[in-house]
Amino acid sequence: MRSTAGSLIFVVIMLLVDWYVFMAVKTVSHNASPKTKTIIFTIFWIVSAISVLFIALLPYIHYESWQRPFRTYIFAVVIGLFLAKLMSVFFFLIDDIRRALQWLSSKFFFKNTGEETISEEGISRSTFLSWLGLGIGTTLFGTLLYGFRNQYNYQVKKVQLAFDNLPNAFRGLKIIHISDIHSGSFMDKKAVQLGVDLINKQGADMILFTGDLVNDRASEMEDYTDVFNKLKAPMGVFSTLGNHDYADYVAWADRDNTHKQKERAAGTRLLTPMQQKNLDDLKNIHATMGWRLLVDEHVILEKGEDKIALIGVQNISGKIRFHSYGDMAKAHTGSELHTFKILMSHDPSHWDKEVKSKYPDVDLMLSGHTHGMQFGLQLPWFKWSPVQFVYRQWHGLYEDGKQKLYVNPGFGFIGYPGRVGILPEVTVIELV
Repeated sequence: MRSTAGSLIFVVIMLLVDWYVFMAVKTVSHNASPKTKTIIFTIFWIVSAISVLFIALLPYIHYESWQRPFRTYIFAVVIGLFLAKLMSVFFFLIDDIRRALQWLSSKFFFKNTGEETISEEGISRSTFLSWLGLGIGTTLFGTLLYGFRNQYNYQVKKVQLAFDNLPNAFRGLKIIHISDIHSGSFMDKKAVQLGVDLINKQGADMILFTGDLVNDRASEMEDYTDVFNKLKAPMGVFSTLGNHDYADYVAWADRDNTHKQKERAAGTRLLTPMQQKNLDDLKNIHATMGWRLLVDEHVILEKGEDKIALIGVQNISGKIRFHSYGDMAKAHTGSELHTFKILMSHDPSHWDKEVKSKYPDVDLMLSGHTHGMQFGLQLPWFKWSPVQFVYRQWHGLYEDGKQKLYVNPGFGFIGYPGRVGILPEVTVIELV
């Protein structure tokens, strides 16, 4: 019922946006011949009708059973086209505000001047703003289509980090940091294998993965366990859990009224038995691949006579919409004996939430989660993404005093099957 109502609301919004964009299309094509106008208008409404019908029929067409590549790209194109139109609407709104202000000024400020301020046809739309809006919307849609080719365009980012308190034996330690694999989105196993090979070629001392192995279900790893079990490093592969690993975004059949009553009594979100089994299966997959999953705990790493602590927590978020499962205090207890600490925590908002204030002895925190929104601009001197309006720390290196945070934009993708500007990253961190 909810999905049907949601689709209906979205369809209404799509139709309103389509009508608004069509008004601009009429403006920019007013000098075209009748035949050309007919062709333009027909193509516009055919494409719009297909998009609207797709969304309207989603609750009834068993979309989940379609082949993954087909359903992924169809959905991405429809949503991408809608977002492009929505971007265009911003400029049309500017034009309509201009027209409204011009009309109001003519009615209330110039009505007694004896001058005719408005023609019989009223105030016309701005052809310039209409072209500008359509041009920017088209460019956005084009970049989203181009981004499809960057799904597996893995980039190696090398970063040197200096710490005064790093034990001598660990100077020069090379760490591979990856995050957000999201195996449920993959559609090209050979391309993913090349990404894994690229990681192994870096010759790192250890590999750290900061969560979101799957989109939702442990079964998504069935075809990729034999790929990621090839990740090897002398000091081991360590991992943590991300928000998607708990499958909170699946409508589990046993999340019924009885379970919800238990949640209300406990005052927190509880995993259903089916959800818990899914999580247990996922933990077993980490073990099967030879990864050491850290669940609110720490391990001691040794080189020669020196030691450092590696801490791993379950998902802890500073954002209300993401549930926190981790226990930082539990994971940290006992690590105080060691002068240098690395924390693996999926959500970078955890840094502001408690790491900086309560755990100043954490020297380096590694996170993922944001994906850099898979859309943005990344230059040597400048980076930008819409996600920065939600997350203060969203990609790259951040420092506060002696503490450092690195946010990896992800190895995989989810939702939009591509990347624009913010490419999938293999981060090579050298401690110096």
